[in-house]
Amino acid sequence: MKHHASDTHTLAAAYALGALEPGEREEFEAHLRACEACRQEAAEFGATAARLATAVAQPPPASSKERVMAAVDGVRQLPPHVPAAPAARSFAGTLRRTALPLALAAAVAAAVLGGVTVWQARHGQELEQRARRAQQQLDAVSAVLAAPDARTVHGRTGNGALATVVASQRQDKAVFTAGNLPAPGTGRTYQLWLAHDGTMLPAGLIQGDGTVVLTGSPAGATAVGLTLEPAGGSPRPTTAPLLLLNLPA
Repeated sequence: MKHHASDTHTLAAAYALGALEPGEREEFEAHLRACEACRQEAAEFGATAARLATAVAQPPPASSKERVMAAVDGVRQLPPHVPAAPAARSFAGTLRRTALPLALAAAVAAAVLGGVTVWQARHGQELEQRARRAQQQLDAVSAVLAAPDARTVHGRTGNGALATVVASQRQDKAVFTAGNLPAPGTGRTYQLWLAHDGTMLPAGLIQGDGTVVLTGSPAGATAVGLTLEPAGGSPRPTTAPLLLLNLPA
């Protein structure tokens, strides 16, 4: 990813996603030491990427611990250390050093994989669908954040949440991220909007903290809005905007 010196401030997203070349990464890390705004943006983008990764993470089966502990009980302990001749010591020492880790690793792998296999057989299809959706979302968000022309604006909603919008003309997409957004309440949802010539067009839903790619093209839009709407969303805003954030030029 090549850039001009004046574009350094736009590399926070690419840095958080590990998309910079080694030389550019070193240059940007030097820039971070003197730029508080970029440090904050890089931290926010890193947190966003972590939340997206968490979406596909799955807890291990509840039986894994019992299986591992049962397997460990069956692993032989190392014998007492007995001085050996120099020539034999190297081979014997190597054997002792590798025997237990290999045996323990095999036992742990057998126990964990056995439990995971049963668990995946029961939930494989659901897990695959969730992983596919999360991966698609991650790919879409990453494409916007790492775009060379990505531009970022920050704001705060009327109920105190921090919001970030990243827009890319090249990708023709915009990403919205919210932090500390209160739960919308039963039967309610947060809805995003794109302002076009004074008209608010629906741009997707968000339940709370998280990151979404706005539906619809941001081309020609002047701002991103956020309102609290009935569950399922509305064709037009029914409440005053909690946020109206001007899109970056």
